[in-house]
Amino acid sequence: MKRAVSRQQKMTIVFGILSIVVIIAVLQLWLLTATMNAFLAGQERVIIPAAVASLICFAFNAGLLSYIYRLERRR
Repeated sequence: MKRAVSRQQKMTIVFGILSIVVIIAVLQLWLLTATMNAFLAGQERVIIPAAVASLICFAFNAGLLSYIYRLERRR
C-alpha cells in the first residue's frame, strides 16, 4: 500500500532535483566553453562527442522535470 508523500518530503525532493539541475547546467556551460576552445584551436573532432554529451545532459534534465510534474499530479 502506497503512502502519500507529505509536502515537506516533496520540497526536499524538489530541492535535491534543483541542485542536480544546477550542477548539470554548469557542466553544460563548461562543455560549451571547452568545445568552443577546441573548435577555435582547429580540433573539429570534438564537436560530435560534445553535442552527444550535451544532449544526454538535456535528456536527463527533461527526465527530472517530468518526474517533478508526476510528483505534483500524485496527491
